[in-house]
Amino acid sequence: MSDPQAPAPEFPTPSGIDVRRYYGPEEPASGELGRAGGYPFTRGIQKTMYRGRLWTMRQYAGFGSAKQTNGRFRWLLEQGQTGLSTAFDLPTQMGLDADDPRAKGEVGRVGVHVGTIDDMDQLFDGIPLDEVSTSLTINSTAAVLLAFYVAVARRRGIGPEKLKGTLQNDVLKEFVARGTQVFPVAPSLRLCSDAMEWSFKNAPQFHPISISGYHIREAGSDAVQEVAFTFANAKVYLEALLARGVDIDKIGPKLAFFFGCHNHFLEEIAKFRAARRVWAKIMKEDFGAKDPKSQSLRFHVQTCGSTLTSQQPLNNAMRVAWQALAAVLGGAQSLHTNSYDEALALPTEESAQLALRTQQILAHETGVPATVDPVAGAWAIESLTDELERRISATLLRLHDSGGMLRLIEAEIPQREIQESAYRYQRDIEEGRRKIVGVNTLRLEEAERPAPRLKISPRVEAEQVRRLKAFRRARDSKKAAASVARLGAAARAPQGNLFPLILSAVEAQATIGEIFAALRGAFGEFHAG
Repeated sequence: MSDPQAPAPEFPTPSGIDVRRYYGPEEPASGELGRAGGYPFTRGIQKTMYRGRLWTMRQYAGFGSAKQTNGRFRWLLEQGQTGLSTAFDLPTQMGLDADDPRAKGEVGRVGVHVGTIDDMDQLFDGIPLDEVSTSLTINSTAAVLLAFYVAVARRRGIGPEKLKGTLQNDVLKEFVARGTQVFPVAPSLRLCSDAMEWSFKNAPQFHPISISGYHIREAGSDAVQEVAFTFANAKVYLEALLARGVDIDKIGPKLAFFFGCHNHFLEEIAKFRAARRVWAKIMKEDFGAKDPKSQSLRFHVQTCGSTLTSQQPLNNAMRVAWQALAAVLGGAQSLHTNSYDEALALPTEESAQLALRTQQILAHETGVPATVDPVAGAWAIESLTDELERRISATLLRLHDSGGMLRLIEAEIPQREIQESAYRYQRDIEEGRRKIVGVNTLRLEEAERPAPRLKISPRVEAEQVRRLKAFRRARDSKKAAASVARLGAAARAPQGNLFPLILSAVEAQATIGEIFAALRGAFGEFHAG
């Protein structure tokens, strides 16, 4: 928390750090720059960084039916995208079948609907799962979606050991920032840990969790809260796995992280550099990790959707470009660039192409990837990196001394702090202390030309329901019901990894709604406050 007696910063970053008029050689050196690829990884986690391999260009996509999204996936790969990232609709996120009354009006709206193994098969039709790295952006139902993915690969003769990609699977941040949690905290953490433990043993190239600060930032946190709350969540996951007897150096190399990139160029670059340093110290000093890969912070970045404006939407293309540059200067391992029209609707093909081209121009024309950590030694950047490290570490210590993140989440304290930060930021915009071009400054009086919008037909939901009913008719219903019953019984036991039973249910052609109905019966549902 900031000191209420301190004078207000004259040029504050969104985190309240005062950007001084001048930074010079008299700045105290942290002495922790080191070399890229070496502890504490301030300058990057690889010795050659982008000289050896560019970041993965992983554009987030998903809408309508599996067939429609498959077409977008194929088109993006043809445009030079190097990894896939899948957006799922709300019914899929909440474990509801397309014909569930609670899913009405939401099927295929904010992402693709995947309710059966056949949906997943169609989603990745013609895409070589042993060659393409895929991110599954899903949390409460992550174990089921991973099971769908593994089962489809098996159908094609591809074992889980050959799969590459990332499962988001960060259910704690749903409680903190997003709100699509289904079960109470303890069983939610159990399912998350089950999928991770299974993956460590069976899918060694797959990252079974992407611990997400992005949604914390999108909910209104500042940069310090984004990193500190994310790392506090990560420590909960680590402790849960260690309690199962998993070695820290088995876990560490398979952890991935996901951060947002906001508008303040200097703070965002420094944030990523400070985050690497803080995480290296956590893993080495708090958890005793010895493998440098365990100490290395690997992270995906998405430019922040909350910074995009519906006013003058073409301005968003420039916001995205600057944010992408900050992410690359900060050393990201993969990157999604938002489309300029996302404040209005799902991206059109034209806007998605421009977003991808933004990364490709950055990679191939600017010269930025040619040298490792080109901002190193810049006095302003190093000072901001040191200050962010100090504030992130202080916040982590406060969270620990207050009982730890699990207890604080149940008391809804991080949620309240994020709300307070969001209120301060919005008030600064409304009162003119923070300028947003086209919103509170440089506004256009004449009517703006409407941007083209991608619209989802209501027929998508009806077709999805038709497919679901046909799927149920064609399967062995007794086999599916028996597999779901075994899962429900096992979930009522206090121990035992549930993922193999979820995978068996998926392969017996149980639907996501049936699987989650069994788990709801065992775990109950989460209800806030």
